[in-house]
Amino acid sequence: MMEYSFKPSYQLKNFFEENSQLFENTLLTEAVNVKDKINEILQVGNIDLVNNAHKLVVYIIDGEDENLKKFAEQEGIAWATHSMALSFKLEWVQAIRRTIWYFIEKYYEFTGQSKIADFFRLEKEINNRVDTFLNTFFIRYSTYKDSLLHAQRELVENLSVPIIPINPSVCILPLIGAVDTHRAEILEEKVLTEVAELRIQTLIMDLSGIATMERAIIGDLMKIIDGISMMGCNTVITGLRKEIVREMTNADMQFNKDTKTLGTLQQALSEYFVSPGPESSEIIL
Repeated sequence: MMEYSFKPSYQLKNFFEENSQLFENTLLTEAVNVKDKINEILQVGNIDLVNNAHKLVVYIIDGEDENLKKFAEQEGIAWATHSMALSFKLEWVQAIRRTIWYFIEKYYEFTGQSKIADFFRLEKEINNRVDTFLNTFFIRYSTYKDSLLHAQRELVENLSVPIIPINPSVCILPLIGAVDTHRAEILEEKVLTEVAELRIQTLIMDLSGIATMERAIIGDLMKIIDGISMMGCNTVITGLRKEIVREMTNADMQFNKDTKTLGTLQQALSEYFVSPGPESSEIIL
Protein backbone atom coordinates (compact mmCIF):
# COMPACT_ATOMS: atom_id res chain seq x y z
CA MET A 1 0.00 0.00 0.00
CA MET A 2 1.31 3.44 -0.89
CA GLU A 3 2.31 5.78 1.93
CA TYR A 4 1.35 9.43 2.13
CA SER A 5 3.93 12.03 1.19
CA PHE A 6 4.09 14.93 3.63
CA LYS A 7 6.42 17.77 4.56
CA PRO A 8 5.78 20.42 7.22
CA SER A 9 5.99 23.08 4.50
CA TYR A 10 3.06 21.57 2.57
CA GLN A 11 -0.05 23.63 2.16
CA LEU A 12 -3.29 21.75 1.62
CA LYS A 13 -2.97 22.05 -2.15
CA ASN A 14 0.59 20.65 -2.05
CA PHE A 15 -0.61 17.70 -0.01
CA PHE A 16 -3.24 16.83 -2.63
CA GLU A 17 -0.79 17.29 -5.51
CA GLU A 18 1.94 15.14 -3.96
CA ASN A 19 -0.54 12.37 -3.17
CA SER A 20 -2.53 12.45 -6.40
CA GLN A 21 -2.16 8.71 -7.04
CA LEU A 22 -3.40 7.89 -3.55
CA PHE A 23 -6.27 10.31 -4.08
CA GLU A 24 -7.18 8.57 -7.32
CA ASN A 25 -7.05 5.11 -5.71
CA THR A 26 -9.25 6.26 -2.82
CA LEU A 27 -11.71 7.93 -5.19
CA LEU A 28 -12.11 4.76 -7.25
CA THR A 29 -12.77 2.82 -4.05
CA GLU A 30 -15.48 5.30 -3.08
CA ALA A 31 -17.16 5.36 -6.52
CA VAL A 32 -18.27 1.74 -6.53
CA ASN A 33 -20.67 1.85 -9.49
CA VAL A 34 -18.78 4.38 -11.58
CA LYS A 35 -15.29 2.87 -11.63
CA ASP A 36 -16.35 0.08 -14.01
CA LYS A 37 -17.87 2.67 -16.39
CA ILE A 38 -14.83 4.95 -16.63
CA ASN A 39 -13.47 3.49 -19.88
CA GLU A 40 -16.94 3.34 -21.44
CA ILE A 41 -17.61 7.00 -20.60
CA LEU A 42 -14.19 7.92 -22.05
CA GLN A 43 -14.90 6.05 -25.29
CA VAL A 44 -18.47 7.24 -25.77
CA GLY A 45 -18.16 10.87 -24.70
CA ASN A 46 -14.40 11.49 -24.64
CA ILE A 47 -14.88 12.41 -20.96
CA ASP A 48 -11.88 11.58 -18.76
CA LEU A 49 -13.46 11.26 -15.32
CA VAL A 50 -10.21 10.78 -13.43
CA ASN A 51 -8.35 13.76 -14.89
CA ASN A 52 -11.47 15.88 -14.57
CA ALA A 53 -11.69 14.91 -10.90
CA HIS A 54 -8.14 16.19 -10.31
CA LYS A 55 -9.01 19.42 -12.11
CA LEU A 56 -12.15 19.88 -10.01
CA VAL A 57 -10.21 19.34 -6.78
CA VAL A 58 -7.75 22.09 -7.74
CA TYR A 59 -10.60 24.54 -8.37
CA ILE A 60 -12.20 23.61 -5.04
CA ILE A 61 -9.03 23.80 -2.94
CA ASP A 62 -7.77 27.00 -4.62
CA GLY A 63 -11.16 28.69 -4.44
CA GLU A 64 -11.26 29.30 -8.21
CA ASP A 65 -15.01 29.82 -8.26
CA GLU A 66 -15.31 31.22 -11.79
CA ASN A 67 -13.22 28.42 -13.30
CA LEU A 68 -15.24 25.92 -11.28
CA LYS A 69 -18.52 27.22 -12.72
CA LYS A 70 -17.18 27.26 -16.28
CA PHE A 71 -15.90 23.73 -15.84
CA ALA A 72 -19.29 22.63 -14.49
CA GLU A 73 -21.02 24.15 -17.54
CA GLN A 74 -18.63 22.38 -19.90
CA GLU A 75 -19.26 19.10 -18.12
CA GLY A 76 -23.03 19.65 -18.24
CA ILE A 77 -22.95 20.22 -22.00
CA ALA A 78 -20.71 17.19 -22.58
CA TRP A 79 -22.91 14.86 -20.54
CA ALA A 80 -26.09 16.16 -22.17
CA THR A 81 -24.62 15.83 -25.67
CA HIS A 82 -23.74 12.19 -25.15
CA SER A 83 -26.79 11.38 -22.97
CA MET A 84 -24.67 10.11 -20.10
CA ALA A 85 -26.53 8.78 -17.06
CA LEU A 86 -26.84 11.50 -14.43
CA SER A 87 -26.75 8.90 -11.64
CA PHE A 88 -23.10 8.18 -12.49
CA LYS A 89 -22.20 11.86 -12.37
CA LEU A 90 -23.90 12.36 -9.03
CA GLU A 91 -22.20 9.34 -7.50
CA TRP A 92 -18.84 10.43 -8.92
CA VAL A 93 -19.01 13.96 -7.52
CA GLN A 94 -20.20 12.74 -4.13
CA ALA A 95 -17.27 10.29 -4.11
CA ILE A 96 -14.96 13.23 -4.86
CA ARG A 97 -16.47 15.12 -1.93
CA ARG A 98 -15.91 12.21 0.48
CA THR A 99 -12.34 11.68 -0.78
CA ILE A 100 -11.50 15.36 -0.38
CA TRP A 101 -12.62 15.26 3.24
CA TYR A 102 -10.71 12.06 3.87
CA PHE A 103 -7.53 13.74 2.62
CA ILE A 104 -8.22 16.91 4.60
CA GLU A 105 -8.48 14.74 7.72
CA LYS A 106 -5.14 13.11 6.90
CA TYR A 107 -3.56 16.49 6.25
CA TYR A 108 -4.63 17.77 9.69
CA GLU A 109 -3.33 14.59 11.30
CA PHE A 110 0.09 15.26 9.80
CA THR A 111 0.12 18.96 10.68
CA GLY A 112 -1.30 18.45 14.14
CA GLN A 113 -3.74 21.32 13.58
CA SER A 114 -7.14 20.95 15.17
CA LYS A 115 -8.66 24.43 15.37
CA ILE A 116 -12.44 24.17 15.35
CA ALA A 117 -12.83 27.59 13.72
CA ASP A 118 -10.57 26.60 10.83
CA PHE A 119 -12.42 23.34 10.35
CA PHE A 120 -15.84 24.96 10.13
CA ARG A 121 -14.55 27.64 7.76
CA LEU A 122 -13.03 24.97 5.53
CA GLU A 123 -16.15 22.80 5.74
CA LYS A 124 -18.29 25.68 4.52
CA GLU A 125 -15.95 26.61 1.66
CA ILE A 126 -15.38 23.07 0.39
CA ASN A 127 -18.97 21.89 0.54
CA ASN A 128 -20.30 25.13 -0.95
CA ARG A 129 -17.98 24.75 -3.93
CA VAL A 130 -18.94 21.12 -4.47
CA ASP A 131 -22.61 22.11 -4.28
CA THR A 132 -22.00 25.00 -6.68
CA PHE A 133 -20.38 22.63 -9.14
CA LEU A 134 -23.32 20.22 -8.92
CA ASN A 135 -25.96 22.94 -9.23
CA THR A 136 -24.23 24.58 -12.19
CA PHE A 137 -23.69 21.21 -13.85
CA PHE A 138 -27.34 20.16 -13.55
CA ILE A 139 -28.68 23.53 -14.69
CA ARG A 140 -26.44 23.56 -17.76
CA TYR A 141 -27.20 19.89 -18.46
CA SER A 142 -30.94 20.56 -18.29
CA THR A 143 -30.94 23.72 -20.42
CA TYR A 144 -28.64 22.24 -23.05
CA LYS A 145 -30.64 19.02 -23.16
CA ASP A 146 -33.81 21.06 -23.67
CA SER A 147 -32.18 22.99 -26.51
CA LEU A 148 -31.07 19.72 -28.15
CA LEU A 149 -34.58 18.30 -27.90
CA HIS A 150 -36.04 21.53 -29.30
CA ALA A 151 -33.63 21.47 -32.24
CA GLN A 152 -34.38 17.81 -32.90
CA ARG A 153 -38.12 18.47 -32.68
CA GLU A 154 -37.83 21.30 -35.21
CA LEU A 155 -35.83 19.06 -37.53
CA VAL A 156 -38.42 16.29 -37.28
CA GLU A 157 -41.23 18.76 -37.84
CA ASN A 158 -39.56 20.19 -40.93
CA LEU A 159 -38.91 16.71 -42.28
CA SER A 160 -42.49 15.68 -41.55
CA VAL A 161 -43.81 18.47 -43.79
CA PRO A 162 -41.40 18.56 -46.76
CA ILE A 163 -42.77 21.14 -49.20
CA ILE A 164 -40.72 20.85 -52.41
CA PRO A 165 -40.91 23.56 -55.10
CA ILE A 166 -40.78 22.22 -58.68
CA ASN A 167 -41.30 25.57 -60.40
CA PRO A 168 -42.15 29.12 -59.22
CA SER A 169 -45.84 28.37 -58.74
CA VAL A 170 -46.13 24.62 -58.10
CA CYS A 171 -44.96 22.66 -55.05
CA ILE A 172 -45.21 19.04 -53.95
CA LEU A 173 -46.02 17.93 -50.41
CA PRO A 174 -45.30 14.18 -50.09
CA LEU A 175 -46.74 12.86 -46.82
CA ILE A 176 -45.33 9.60 -45.49
CA GLY A 177 -46.21 7.63 -42.39
CA ALA A 178 -48.86 8.23 -39.75
CA VAL A 179 -50.57 11.58 -39.34
CA ASP A 180 -51.79 12.28 -35.81
CA THR A 181 -53.28 15.41 -34.28
CA HIS A 182 -49.86 16.90 -33.46
CA ARG A 183 -48.56 16.36 -36.97
CA ALA A 184 -51.79 17.74 -38.43
CA GLU A 185 -51.24 20.94 -36.43
CA ILE A 186 -47.66 21.20 -37.71
CA LEU A 187 -48.92 20.48 -41.22
CA GLU A 188 -51.47 23.30 -41.04
CA GLU A 189 -48.96 25.84 -39.74
CA LYS A 190 -46.24 24.91 -42.23
CA VAL A 191 -48.53 24.69 -45.27
CA LEU A 192 -50.29 28.00 -44.64
CA THR A 193 -46.95 29.72 -44.00
CA GLU A 194 -45.27 28.31 -47.11
CA VAL A 195 -48.25 29.06 -49.37
CA ALA A 196 -48.09 32.68 -48.22
CA GLU A 197 -44.30 33.09 -48.39
CA LEU A 198 -43.66 31.15 -51.61
CA ARG A 199 -46.86 32.39 -53.27
CA ILE A 200 -47.74 28.83 -54.23
CA GLN A 201 -50.53 28.62 -56.80
CA THR A 202 -50.80 24.82 -56.91
CA LEU A 203 -49.92 22.40 -54.11
CA ILE A 204 -49.69 18.75 -55.10
CA MET A 205 -50.34 16.75 -51.95
CA ASP A 206 -49.23 13.15 -52.45
CA LEU A 207 -50.82 10.73 -49.95
CA SER A 208 -49.52 7.49 -51.45
CA GLY A 209 -47.21 7.06 -48.42
CA ILE A 210 -50.13 7.03 -45.96
CA ALA A 211 -51.96 3.72 -45.60
CA THR A 212 -54.72 4.79 -43.23
CA MET A 213 -56.02 8.01 -41.71
CA GLU A 214 -58.53 8.50 -38.93
CA ARG A 215 -61.74 10.35 -39.72
CA ALA A 216 -60.84 13.30 -37.49
CA ILE A 217 -57.48 13.70 -39.23
CA ILE A 218 -59.15 13.59 -42.64
CA GLY A 219 -61.35 16.43 -41.39
CA ASP A 220 -58.24 18.36 -40.34
CA LEU A 221 -56.71 17.79 -43.77
CA MET A 222 -59.85 19.08 -45.47
CA LYS A 223 -59.74 22.22 -43.32
CA ILE A 224 -56.14 22.81 -44.40
CA ILE A 225 -57.17 22.45 -48.04
CA ASP A 226 -60.04 24.90 -47.50
CA GLY A 227 -57.62 27.32 -45.85
CA ILE A 228 -55.10 27.41 -48.67
CA SER A 229 -57.97 27.63 -51.17
CA MET A 230 -58.98 30.87 -49.46
CA MET A 231 -55.41 32.06 -50.05
CA GLY A 232 -55.74 31.43 -53.80
CA CYS A 233 -53.89 28.12 -53.90
CA ASN A 234 -55.33 25.08 -55.68
CA THR A 235 -54.80 21.63 -54.19
CA VAL A 236 -54.20 18.45 -56.16
CA ILE A 237 -54.50 15.22 -54.17
CA THR A 238 -52.65 12.19 -55.52
CA GLY A 239 -52.19 8.62 -54.35
CA LEU A 240 -55.31 8.25 -52.21
CA ARG A 241 -55.44 4.69 -50.94
CA LYS A 242 -58.64 2.68 -50.84
CA GLU A 243 -58.66 2.60 -47.02
CA ILE A 244 -58.79 6.40 -46.81
CA VAL A 245 -61.35 6.60 -49.63
CA ARG A 246 -63.53 4.04 -47.85
CA GLU A 247 -63.31 6.03 -44.60
CA MET A 248 -64.33 9.20 -46.45
CA THR A 249 -67.27 7.62 -48.26
CA ASN A 250 -68.54 5.96 -45.10
CA ALA A 251 -68.47 9.34 -43.37
CA ASP A 252 -69.94 11.10 -46.41
CA MET A 253 -66.86 13.36 -46.58
CA GLN A 254 -65.78 15.12 -49.77
CA PHE A 255 -63.04 17.52 -50.72
CA ASN A 256 -64.18 20.96 -51.80
CA LYS A 257 -65.11 21.44 -55.45
CA ASP A 258 -61.81 23.18 -56.26
CA THR A 259 -59.71 20.23 -55.10
CA LYS A 260 -58.56 17.93 -57.88
CA THR A 261 -57.68 14.27 -57.35
CA LEU A 262 -55.39 12.18 -59.53
CA GLY A 263 -54.33 8.57 -59.22
CA THR A 264 -50.56 9.06 -59.02
CA LEU A 265 -47.98 11.75 -58.45
CA GLN A 266 -46.60 11.04 -61.92
CA GLN A 267 -49.94 12.05 -63.45
CA ALA A 268 -49.87 15.33 -61.53
CA LEU A 269 -46.30 16.05 -62.59
CA SER A 270 -47.17 15.40 -66.22
CA GLU A 271 -50.06 17.84 -66.00
CA TYR A 272 -48.64 20.62 -63.83
CA PHE A 273 -44.90 20.44 -64.34
CA VAL A 274 -44.32 22.71 -67.31
CA SER A 275 -40.78 22.86 -68.65
CA PRO A 276 -39.29 26.20 -69.72
CA GLY A 277 -39.72 27.32 -73.29
CA PRO A 278 -37.09 26.83 -75.98
CA GLU A 279 -35.50 30.18 -75.20
CA SER A 280 -34.61 29.14 -71.68
CA SER A 281 -31.32 27.41 -70.96
CA GLU A 282 -32.48 26.02 -67.62
CA ILE A 283 -32.48 22.25 -67.35
CA ILE A 284 -35.25 20.63 -65.30
CA LEU A 285 -34.44 17.22 -63.86
